[in-house]
Amino acid sequence: MSRTEPPTELSRLPAPMLCVSIHDVAPATWDECARLAQALRSVADIPLSWLVVPHYHKHEHERQHGQERDDRPMRAGLDAASARGDELVLHGYTHLDTERPAGGMRERFLRGVYTRSEGEFSALSAGEARRRIGLGLEWFHARGWQAPGFVAPAWLLGQGAWEALPEFGFSYTTTFTRFHLLREGTSVFTPSLVYTARNRAGRALSPVAGSVAARLLARAPLMRLSLHPPDVRHPRLLAHAQRLVERLLASHTAVTKAACAQRLREAAAANARLLPGGKPCGS
Repeated sequence: MSRTEPPTELSRLPAPMLCVSIHDVAPATWDECARLAQALRSVADIPLSWLVVPHYHKHEHERQHGQERDDRPMRAGLDAASARGDELVLHGYTHLDTERPAGGMRERFLRGVYTRSEGEFSALSAGEARRRIGLGLEWFHARGWQAPGFVAPAWLLGQGAWEALPEFGFSYTTTFTRFHLLREGTSVFTPSLVYTARNRAGRALSPVAGSVAARLLARAPLMRLSLHPPDVRHPRLLAHAQRLVERLLASHTAVTKAACAQRLREAAAANARLLPGGKPCGS
């Protein structure tokens, strides 16, 4: 279903970073996304990465014939966020996996059960992935926004999506476990901390798992915390995220994904100078 993760690691790494992202940003989710940002900034005024979906959960016929939801509150909020140093990231196009189910049990589980059919780019052909990314960028540019990076819904990138990505000039993408520098062909192992808000067991266990993972990854060059709109509905999850951010800021510098990519790029250049022939690590 997806390309094998490239085994390229950087041997010289920047100082520890913290990247906090808000996923699934759209007019329909804007109120909850804005509340997430407000809760985080009540702890510290950190830069955020907003993962924006142009047509969140809209099928083709709905986009062609349906009435668009008023996006002015979201646009005003994201314009203000961008002006203060936050980053806007293209996060798919519809956040819906519309391809026919195929493959083995693992793929069917990931696409149909685990992600609830939201892994939009998990099984697209290169041509369709190219079309959707292009439409997403047109939607961004019509609003005066730039997208230095692309993150696939549910972090699932199939072979076709991997083939299409280099054509658009994105500096990075992220999967669940890695941060990829697309131009350099290098990546860093950095699993994202994320909450499971959809069921009681997930709400009970994911903060515990997040705390354990944060301790295990304390020496990693990058700590990622990924928040989703439903998280704000559960005070326990929100309070845990606030405490986690407050604790990590004692040892990590908060950056956007784009700023993280730049620091990792500088580290990759330093690695290249250390290797015979000046070749990047893993090339």
